[in-house]
Amino acid sequence: KVKPQLEEKEGKTFDVFTAVEFKTQVVAGTNYFIKVHVGNDEFVHLRVFRSLPHENKPLSLHSYQSSKTKRDELAFF
Repeated sequence: KVKPQLEEKEGKTFDVFTAVEFKTQVVAGTNYFIKVHVGNDEFVHLRVFRSLPHENKPLSLHSYQSSKTKRDELAFF
C-alpha cells in the first residue's frame, strides 16, 4: 500500500519491492520501520504509520531513507 507513495516521492517506479526486515514502535498508533529491497543492491528504509483502528485512516509513508545497502542496520528514524 505504500509503494505508490514512495514511487511518487522518488519520481520513479520500482520493479522489485520486497520487504526483508521490519521493526515496530507503538505510539498513538504504530510506526513500522521496514527495509525494502528495490532491485540490484539497492535498499530503502521506510517509516510507515498505521493509525489506531477507530481513526479508520489508511497506512501512510511518513518518511524514508534511500541509497541503503543490505548490511545497513534498520534503525528508528
